Amino acid sequence: MPPKSPSLPQKNSYRVFGNMALVVPKELDELEKPFSLPSPKPFEIRFQVPDLRVAVRGFLRTREVGEFLSGALAGAMTKAVLAPLETIRTRMVVGVGSKNITGSFVEIIEQQGWQGLWAGNGINMIRIIPTQAIELATYECVKRTMTSAQEKWDKIENPKLQIGCLNVNFSLSWISPTAVAGAAAGIVSTLACHPLEVIKDRLTVSPEIYPSLSIAITKIYKDGGVGALYAGLSPTIVGMLPYSSCYYFMYDKLKKSYCQSKKKNSLNRPEMLVLGALAGFTASTISFPLEVARKRLMVGALQGKCPPNMIAALADIIRDEGVKGLYRGWGASCLKVMPSSGITWMFYEAWKDILLAERRMS
Repeated sequence: MPPKSPSLPQKNSYRVFGNMALVVPKELDELEKPFSLPSPKPFEIRFQVPDLRVAVRGFLRTREVGEFLSGALAGAMTKAVLAPLETIRTRMVVGVGSKNITGSFVEIIEQQGWQGLWAGNGINMIRIIPTQAIELATYECVKRTMTSAQEKWDKIENPKLQIGCLNVNFSLSWISPTAVAGAAAGIVSTLACHPLEVIKDRLTVSPEIYPSLSIAITKIYKDGGVGALYAGLSPTIVGMLPYSSCYYFMYDKLKKSYCQSKKKNSLNRPEMLVLGALAGFTASTISFPLEVARKRLMVGALQGKCPPNMIAALADIIRDEGVKGLYRGWGASCLKVMPSSGITWMFYEAWKDILLAERRMS
């Protein structure tokens, strides 16, 4: 092997100042070199988006959301089938055209064609989806809350008030959770969706004045402002309370009585259809005079004679048409309400079975 060459000493640097040369060690020379910083990295901002899929999936599987969606789907499917009966019923209730079902049907066909039977159905679908969803979800929620409160109240000793020889026992057992839930459902859904009801009635009764949804909204707002969209709200709530309470109370009672008599836990689809129709028939018959007065108040401005309140509307109807006038359009209403109630309950229970099936199994 050739011998390794000895390492050469590092050379020093020389600095010249005029006629003099100065020897600078290499180490000092390197320290005097400008210090170079590493090139900065580009500035970056990173946002970490949380994964909400699990939370959203869990939320959509809750009982309340399932009941809300079931109500919306049931309402949409029912109204799509029964829109012609709704159109005929509205015309007869407010006193437009013929006084019987067949005559109203023929008039609509002659004046507007077959599409006239679905007049206002677009807004009706927009109205019924949130209305049914809010109504049925509110009903289920309030019913569960009231039932739970009654059970807790019964477990403890009821508060008592003694006035002399009189003992007053404060108990919740006399309150029907179903009736209270039905009333709450009617009020909440009415407050939320009343403007859509007003627009739907205008489109149905006067299509020549309100040919489209956008024109109806613009004209109603221009004529009366936001308040016009809530025309007849008070009589609507007054008329809604007896109907909604009776409707849900009757369906629940009929369902429980029938299941007890047949010794079964649940109804099949045809039984839901029949019992729902009977509940709707009973509730509509009891509250129909208030429904007639409510409709007259809502569309009275179109005919130039709008009663100041519901009592005045009822008095005007009795004076002009007699007591029978309070039930004008009752037949058409029953033809609409009975299948609507039955089909709605049938679809609602069916969609609940589908959407809440996984929750029931867990």
